[in-house]
Amino acid sequence: VQLQASGGGLVQAGGSLRLSCAASGFTFSSYVMAWFRQAPGNQREMVAIVNSGGSTNYADSAKGRFTISRDNDRNTVYLQMFSLKPEDTAIYHCAASRNRIATTANDFYYWGQGTLVTVSS
Repeated sequence: VQLQASGGGLVQAGGSLRLSCAASGFTFSSYVMAWFRQAPGNQREMVAIVNSGGSTNYADSAKGRFTISRDNDRNTVYLQMFSLKPEDTAIYHCAASRNRIATTANDFYYWGQGTLVTVSS
């Protein structure tokens, strides 16, 4: 199983980024996919989740600014981020779970290595 995240980088506050996570080694379309993030000194937190049917769930901090989507033909999940803030600075990880009601980090089996997002003020 591999989850390869990409798309992170340095961006000014108010800018945008799109993260991608390419998956392999499992039946992608059957899995709940999610983005989590972890800033230095903080616990890992859920950012957004998309289930196998396309329904989504967002952290309050992400609502209205971030959009999670998936392309089952490409085995890829995306996180489009707008209006970025310095507090969005973190390593962003994609994760996968067979648990249809997965919501927390403990519910997710597979993890990618993460991609760093840095938002300057």
